[in-house]
Amino acid sequence: MPKNDRPLGRGLGAMLGDTPIPVHNEHSQVVSGNTNVRIESIEANPYQPRTRFDEESLSELAQSIKTYGLIQPVTVRPIGNGKYQLISGERRFRAAQLAGLTEIPAFVRTVDDALSIQMALVENIQRSDLNAIEIALSYQMLMDECHFTQEELGEKVGKTNASISNYLRLLKLSTPVQVAVRDNQIAMGHARALVPVEDEAQQAKLVQQIIKDQLSVRQTESLVKTVLEGTRNKKSKVKITLSDEVRNAQTALGKKLNTKVNIKKDISGKGMIQIPFTSDEELKHILNVLQ
Repeated sequence: MPKNDRPLGRGLGAMLGDTPIPVHNEHSQVVSGNTNVRIESIEANPYQPRTRFDEESLSELAQSIKTYGLIQPVTVRPIGNGKYQLISGERRFRAAQLAGLTEIPAFVRTVDDALSIQMALVENIQRSDLNAIEIALSYQMLMDECHFTQEELGEKVGKTNASISNYLRLLKLSTPVQVAVRDNQIAMGHARALVPVEDEAQQAKLVQQIIKDQLSVRQTESLVKTVLEGTRNKKSKVKITLSDEVRNAQTALGKKLNTKVNIKKDISGKGMIQIPFTSDEELKHILNVLQ
């Protein structure tokens, strides 16, 4: 799957760019600049969106660190008792552990929980090769934990509202679809095409067909359209028998309105109540009774 550049808004983008800079406000301040911190005193950030790290890539980075040291510091915050929590740089942190380092260079900041979450998630969205599901989870977590609207989130990460919505829709898909995206078996475009399919079992079948037949996104969209049309036709052909309770209600309502009432349902349980009228006067009578 192609890698996408994920620009940030100017504020957090500057703060979390290649060269971290001091930030002074009521929520964040630099405790110290580039200082060495013992690895054993650093805890991982619980809001780290990346759940899978490429072992080969980590090993290569670890070898580079053994040879040249850790060039770019991680960013941490003190949490008491000589401990620190990682804000950004988990991949470098893990590689340094593999390299056998006992301490690493770090920028130490004091930040509140909300800003720590923002820094961790936005930094990863910008710099890490997250898959579409991990990005979607990051967006959702930023909205849940920091109470951002989609528009505010878009400003933070430099994305349009439509782009944010496209990612969030992926989280409505069934687990097999999300796993297929996470494991790069299907692209985000394939997953988006499956969103209109409500039945999770049908989604799982379609995913297997996409993978097996190596369907393109456009072919997947056509396949989904065919499946949805077939489902609608199937529902329309199925005759639904109304329960005694619904039929009695239909008759009682017809008598009350002095007109024939027709209740229709489909196989999913959805339906409508039809109340015909032949003149404005009859419509006024029906409305008066209903009120």
